[in-house]
Amino acid sequence: MTKSKFKGQVSSLRANIGARRPKPAPGAPSPAAAPPIGSAAQEGPPPLGTPKSAMVIMAHPDDAEFVLSGTVAKWCAEGADVWYVLVTSGDKGTHDTEMTREKLAATREAEQRAACRVLGVKECIFLGYPDGFTIDDLELRGQVVRLLRLYRPEVVMTWDGFRGSFNHRDHRNVGVSVMDAVYPVVRDRLFYERDEADGLHSHQVNEVLLGGAADPDYTVDVTAHWETKIDAILCHTSQIGNRTREDFIKQRAEQVAKDGEKPIEEKFRRWSIRRPPRQEPKPEEVAAPEAATATPTS
Repeated sequence: MTKSKFKGQVSSLRANIGARRPKPAPGAPSPAAAPPIGSAAQEGPPPLGTPKSAMVIMAHPDDAEFVLSGTVAKWCAEGADVWYVLVTSGDKGTHDTEMTREKLAATREAEQRAACRVLGVKECIFLGYPDGFTIDDLELRGQVVRLLRLYRPEVVMTWDGFRGSFNHRDHRNVGVSVMDAVYPVVRDRLFYERDEADGLHSHQVNEVLLGGAADPDYTVDVTAHWETKIDAILCHTSQIGNRTREDFIKQRAEQVAKDGEKPIEEKFRRWSIRRPPRQEPKPEEVAAPEAATATPTS
């Protein structure tokens, strides 16, 4: 078919479609086009509030404390069940010439568990990947999917893997793996069929909060829980140098003196999928976390 004949057929098709469209009555306003899904003009999702349960999936011990632990402290104080998943044990994060990878991993795992106790987190799970070498692959995604099906959180919090600015490799790959696990893998039963064979049913997560985003669009006021966040950060003694609680308080006072009393906020990019609620399995059909095993150890 020649290019001119093809263009002629397209023009004819458009004309026929236009002729079939009902024309508005004289003087009637033209109907407004619906805003594209995901556009700024589309109505935003309702406020998130405090979920019944949430899972925090981050790359290293201390990632969550600096980025989102105020929100975690708030939710835990308001009755939410929160679980932590750390993909690596942070076994490279030191300048100490006497430190070994094995000793550092053990130290940082202990620090993370201490921080979780401060915040009120129910459980802390380590997947045991080497720091700095995280790969977005089927294995990691499968472990994340299995944990989501096991614990069934309402909200997931992770790194923004698509941030265009400077970004750590582990942060980027963990964020992408988690987002892919949430949509569509965890909700579709034929992905990772071994889970279903083990009694773990598919699960729907409609809300994701992405930390470290370059373009955040969701804010949580953590002013009332700021000191709890500081106490959790201070648990990571191998990473914070000589900073003390007094240093953080002094820094806050200086900021207030300069800018006035403003809320302390944590900012995220919110990924609100807003799918219709799926038919959840009956409680007796859902394996409890003790009844099925996940690959990682906690």
